[in-house]
Formats: sequence, C-alpha cells, structure tokens
Amino acid sequence: MNPLAVNCMPTPSPELITRFDVAGPRYTSYPTADRFVEAFSAEQFTQALAQRRSGAAAMLSPLSLYVHIPFCESLCYYCACNKIITKHHERGASYLRYLGREVDLYTAHIGMGQAISQLHLGGGSPTFLSDDELRELMGMLRRSFNFVPGGEYSIEVDPRTVDASRLATLAELGFNRLSFGVQDFDPAVQKAVHRIQPAEQVFSLVASARALGFESINVDLIYGLPLQTPESFDRTLAQVAELRPDRIALYAYAHLPERFKPQRRIATSELPGAPAKLAMLSRSLAAFRDAGYVYVGMDHFALPTDALAVAKRQGRLHRNFQGYSTQPDCDLISLGVSAIGRIGPTYSQNAKTLDEYCDHLDQGRLPVVRGLALSRDDLVRRSVIMALMCQGQLEFESVELAHLIDFRAYFSAELAQLEGLQAQGLVEVSATGVQVTDLGWYFVRGVAMVFDRYLQADRTRAKFSRIL
Repeated sequence: MNPLAVNCMPTPSPELITRFDVAGPRYTSYPTADRFVEAFSAEQFTQALAQRRSGAAAMLSPLSLYVHIPFCESLCYYCACNKIITKHHERGASYLRYLGREVDLYTAHIGMGQAISQLHLGGGSPTFLSDDELRELMGMLRRSFNFVPGGEYSIEVDPRTVDASRLATLAELGFNRLSFGVQDFDPAVQKAVHRIQPAEQVFSLVASARALGFESINVDLIYGLPLQTPESFDRTLAQVAELRPDRIALYAYAHLPERFKPQRRIATSELPGAPAKLAMLSRSLAAFRDAGYVYVGMDHFALPTDALAVAKRQGRLHRNFQGYSTQPDCDLISLGVSAIGRIGPTYSQNAKTLDEYCDHLDQGRLPVVRGLALSRDDLVRRSVIMALMCQGQLEFESVELAHLIDFRAYFSAELAQLEGLQAQGLVEVSATGVQVTDLGWYFVRGVAMVFDRYLQADRTRAKFSRIL
C-alpha cells in the first residue's frame, strides 16, 4: 500500500460500501470503553501510577495529556459528547479549581515535571473558557508538567466562540494545532441541527490561523445530518476543498435518540436515507482524493505534507483516545469529567457527572469510577488491532516475539475469517503476515473487528457507530 499516492487509491463500489455499512468500534482503545467495569477502582489505578513512577517508563517515556472541558453555550442537536449547556461562564472558574486539585493528586503520585509530548483540549467547547482562564489552565499544566519541544499541542475550537484575537492567544499559549467543528456549510442543515456559523466566518478564522503559524488545521465534517442531500453535501465538499485545511475528519452521524437526549430534537423524517448517506460517503472519498488528500485511515484525511500523512507514510502512525496521532504510543493522563486515560496495562474513566467528579476531589480522591486491567489476551489482541489500524499490516513474527505465542495457532479462527475478506480484495494473507490492501484500508475497522474477542462473542453492535 502506498498512502502517498492518494490519487491512485481506488474508490469503493456502492455495493462494497453497502456490504460494510455495519456498526463497529472505532478502536481508540482495545478493549473498547464499553468493556470498562466499576470493579476497577481508584485504588487499582493509583497502583498503576505507582508502578509507572517506579519503572523505567517514568524516565524514558513521555506522557500524553487530555483535558475535558464540558461546557457549551448552546446545544447542537446531533451531539453525543459529554457536555453541559450553560451561558454562565463563571462555572469555568470553579471547574478550573477542581482541575487543579486533580493535577495535584496526579503529581503526588507520579512526581512533578513529567515530560508531556502531546496535549489535547476537548469537550464540550474548550473555547468556552475565557482567554484568562485558558492562561490559568495552561499555567497550571506547565507548572506541573514539562512540555517538550516538538510536541503536538491541540485544541478543539467552536468557530462561534473565537475571533482572530483569540486565535492569537491560543498560539501564544503554545497550541500548535487547531480543530474547527464545521459539520456542514449548508445554512438549512445548520439551522436543523442548531449550529449556525456562516462559511465566511470559518474561512476568515482559518486564514487568521495560517497567518499565526499554526502547524496543522483540522476541519470536522458530518454526513447523514437532517436535510442533507448528496447534492447539498457536494457544495460543502467543494467549499472544504477551497478552504484546504491540513486535515479533514469525516464522521457519519449516528441517530441514537434513545441514548442521546439532544438528538430527540431532530425529526427522523428529515434524515437522509441509507442510499443518500452512502452516496455522500462515496462522493466525499472521491472529492478528497481529487483534491489531493491522503487517506490516513477510517475517517481521517490529510494533505501529503501534513505530519499525520508523513507519519502514515513512514509507518509511525499511532492511535489513542483522541484518534490518530503522530506521537509515540504512550501513557495518557486524562483530566476532567468523563475523561478516559491509560496507564500501563490499565484504562480508567472519570466520573461522568460534574457533581460526582467534584465530590471525589472534595474527598481528596482521584475521580476514577470505572476502568479495566488488561489481561494477557487483551494485550495480545491490542497489539494486533493497533498494528492493523495504524500500519495496515501485521507481521506474525513480531507478535510472536513480543507475546510468546504461535500466531497461527492462537488466531486460527480469526485467520479463517480473513479468508472471506481476502476473497473481496480487502486483505492479503501470506505465510508471514496480513496486509490491508488499498481498497481494504477504507474498511480497516471491519478488518480489526475480526480480532475483537469481545465483539465476536456477543455480536451486540448497536452501541457503536457505523464503520463507514
């Protein structure tokens, strides 16, 4: 597979897209977060922190840092994120105080000055915080951690909450990557999802961000929203091609009103049907290909010169709870309500409600309420799934040496399943490994699902988004 030659990448047929229009995990982790259990306590998590501090990883491996800011001024009807809708900006100051307590608890366990090579502020809307509050947050983090040169420091930006001056503040604070939530440029679609932001506003902000020297600018798009048609989305795709962000994330809207209350405000009758959604996906793939974007994987595209495309080309791509990354696979400390982290062979998640999160910190305890200690089988399968998701290839010998297994014996049932994918031209299985083809790269989640023991056992996939 040659990821650089994006214009040579095949476009999947409508028949193949229809065949793989199924639900499945995004594999930002394995096992996936739905497997976390409440039996995993904060005490187990602090043991993992202690093991990190006493091990070689504390000196050799930098950390990744995620901070969840849950607040938004207004409700986007499609949103499935953990958020708090409020116009009371004073709540940000109180939240920062609790983040400070959480940081102090972490540094008490792992020590001050741990190296950080990746920071991501997500939400919610991180730009709900004022410039002074963002300065306070970054000051707090820099006092407690050591941000290394050349790291990836990113923030999600709601275009309705910033101007050129605010972007300059973000650059001053050390952010070098921005992600703008666009979703769709069509005014009727924006009105239907309660997120009105004129295209001219986004174009102006991207121009300002480029002038300020941000290394990478991402734009998020969603297809399958109410009132969208293939023709209307074509117009958005043309505008995005003109905007020419460094990266594009294209997500399929999953309508799950029984799980996400805001989605109940969307009229089901206004949603495009399956044929229209598949047409939007197919036309998006072709449009990005024709605009010169590299298909990085799943729902991510990048210009050939972007660091993400370079990492893909050089086999250095990694994956964590924020998606694809150029940074080495490393432990992740996650701060804030509902945030998910990883330390060694454990995953953890903070309390999902603000009251419970604050209660834990008021008692002087880390707000971890669920998680998972990975088994030996989990670790083997995680290495296999991440190799497929990031490199698109799997070498049997490397897995055997790392985990002391006989690959063909251990995964005999899975290799049998791959025969069907091979017949469809999605993978090539040889005596030494598995290679995802150019065509198969579009369906890499489906390939990875073959090795998901939990998914294969219960086949309950309604909780996941569609893999395309």
